[in-house]
Amino acid sequence: MIFDLQHKDLKSNARAGTLETAHGKIETPIFMPVGTAGTVKAVHQRELETDIKAEIILGNTYHLYLRPGLDILEKAGGLHRFNSWKKPLLTDSGGYQVYSLAHKRKITEEGVVFQSHIDGSKHHFTPENVMDIQRTIGADIIMAFDECPPFTSEKKYVKDSMDMTHRWLERCIEQFNSTGGKYGFDQMLFPIVQGGIFPDLRKQSAETIAASGQMGNAIGGLSVGEEIEDMYAMTDLVCGILPEDKPRYLMGVGTPENILECIALGIDMFDCVMPTRNARHGVLFTSDGIINIKNERWKDDFSPIDTAIDNYASNNYSKAYLRHLIQSGEYLGAQIASLHNLAFYLWLVKEARKHIIIGDFGSWKDGLVKNVSQRR
Repeated sequence: MIFDLQHKDLKSNARAGTLETAHGKIETPIFMPVGTAGTVKAVHQRELETDIKAEIILGNTYHLYLRPGLDILEKAGGLHRFNSWKKPLLTDSGGYQVYSLAHKRKITEEGVVFQSHIDGSKHHFTPENVMDIQRTIGADIIMAFDECPPFTSEKKYVKDSMDMTHRWLERCIEQFNSTGGKYGFDQMLFPIVQGGIFPDLRKQSAETIAASGQMGNAIGGLSVGEEIEDMYAMTDLVCGILPEDKPRYLMGVGTPENILECIALGIDMFDCVMPTRNARHGVLFTSDGIINIKNERWKDDFSPIDTAIDNYASNNYSKAYLRHLIQSGEYLGAQIASLHNLAFYLWLVKEARKHIIIGDFGSWKDGLVKNVSQRR
């Protein structure tokens, strides 16, 4: 992996760079569509590649481990061959899914025992086997195993959890360094900063993660219910500590406004289920604000969804037609809405990159935040 930091904004910490992986180059800042179970819901890989020009997508270790399972993925030659996606892939470690299955798991120093949400069967994730699982899935970027504590946790719990995450990281690195990729290409490991909304813990975690010397770094445990101001404050603090010459990935964030503000704080990579999940419920993100396409006001609006976005889903279909599809429960409605929202998110980060390079990112960002956060 090569990360080339090419431009820095003069009035903020926004950056533009390129990240080279075994499956291609990624221009940052970048948004990664979430393909939880090996697919971005309601969207063909061809559409991801040619219509919205996604540069990297995300797969979920927990879900892929359970279904289709490692045997199938290994026989296929990894997820790239299994789902016919030829560009870069990132897998998360399953730590967030463990967090969300609080009633079905037990966390110990050794790892996590959990019950499958599919059939109730018991499974065990450890730092070591999570590295092996992600090796088998075959992602370009794999994540260290961590615990994501609830944002309501007491400081002692958050500290104990963070310390365990750091110990788990040592085991992840040892296992990662003692194994190799299965499919003839190099993979890279990103550790994850934790520490909740406690500045001293975030500082300690960021320093530990930076000292681990991996090829990139991630920030976890945010956008899980805490106040937006806390998310920004923790992101700002951590970006001031993580090395400048390595990519910074803020996990699970977020709204268009969140992404713009966190780019300004120094984040390079984002993922979130929001574009596709909201799309399936008829909520569209546009350059002029957020639209609930189910509302009566769009019933006879025959204008395109968003002329600012260069994407057939935005330009070839009217709001009235999309509203009809969503109201009728037609699958095409979810597909068009998902394509539009993903196209908008990719447009957003590409425009941010353009304005970082031009040198007017701050004023552009401040103006656009007002537009994209309003409800129409």
